[in-house]
Amino acid sequence: MGTINGLPAHILLVHAVVVLLPLAAVLLVLTAVRPAFRRRFAGPNALLSVFVVILVPITTSAGEWLEQRVTETALLHTHTELGDTAIWAAVPVAVLALVIWWRHREAPAAPSAGGSERTVATARRTYLAPLSMTVTRIIAVLAVGFAVAAVYDVYRIGDSGAKATWTGTVSSAATPQGSDGD
Repeated sequence: MGTINGLPAHILLVHAVVVLLPLAAVLLVLTAVRPAFRRRFAGPNALLSVFVVILVPITTSAGEWLEQRVTETALLHTHTELGDTAIWAAVPVAVLALVIWWRHREAPAAPSAGGSERTVATARRTYLAPLSMTVTRIIAVLAVGFAVAAVYDVYRIGDSGAKATWTGTVSSAATPQGSDGD
């Protein structure tokens, strides 16, 4: 992918990744540790996380296109190398988001508002132990670890990209913005 409306696609797409991957990571932790968040956001976060996994290679591909059109520097090389790690931050977030959603989906329904239990027992096979507190705790620990790693990875990639773009181009002193003829 080259340009969007005359601008390099990478500089536009990267903003989506910078916002959506940390958002998915935060929602991952919330859905892993809080049942109320799980009920409400497990499905949407699974979709968001999968979308981010799809978006990351598109963004890095656009970055590779841009890399071929700018001056190569050590800072640019560092940024492109770090950019290739984004997929390894996004995939575990998506996998755990899908696991949390699936476990929530497998869990037995809560009693109705009247307080009565189901009258017809439905035997459903479960695969991810939705009632196991041990599995829930393991998933929560993994979610926190992968979320922190994903947010840190986004920070490192973004910081290296900003340095590659702006180092040596901005002066610490203000420049005159023109004269008014006085």
